Amino acid sequence: MKKSDKTIVIGVIGADVHAVGNKIIEYTLKKEGYNVVNIGVLSPQEDFINAAIESDADMIMVSSLYGHGEIDCRGMREKMVEAGIGDTILYVGGNIVVGKQNFEDVEKRFHAMGFDRVYPPGRPIEDCLDDIAKDLGVYEEK
Repeated sequence: MKKSDKTIVIGVIGADVHAVGNKIIEYTLKKEGYNVVNIGVLSPQEDFINAAIESDADMIMVSSLYGHGEIDCRGMREKMVEAGIGDTILYVGGNIVVGKQNFEDVEKRFHAMGFDRVYPPGRPIEDCLDDIAKDLGVYEEK
């Protein structure tokens, strides 16, 4: 499967307006050859889900930097199931919780909420590209 056959919905969830990282993610994924639907900032869960339905997306990638991602992301997988896209790959990354917390604990909570992959603050998108390719079935052995 070619990367150009895969569509990824990206955006910044909740009341977060951090646009720079969102643009970097968009640029990097497009440069890799993926189709990217960027819903921008200040995006509720429903905007991610609607964009995924409209674009027949293979993956949804949620970003948050303002610390309230855990609150903003609760119930998202359930809403995806209700909308008929429960099998869509779901990523989250950034500063997704309030305060300094043990990332292993944070990761477990997000996995329990139905997220397939969870990335800590400061993880560059370039470091996620192998995971993305593998999860989308376009992984190429080096």
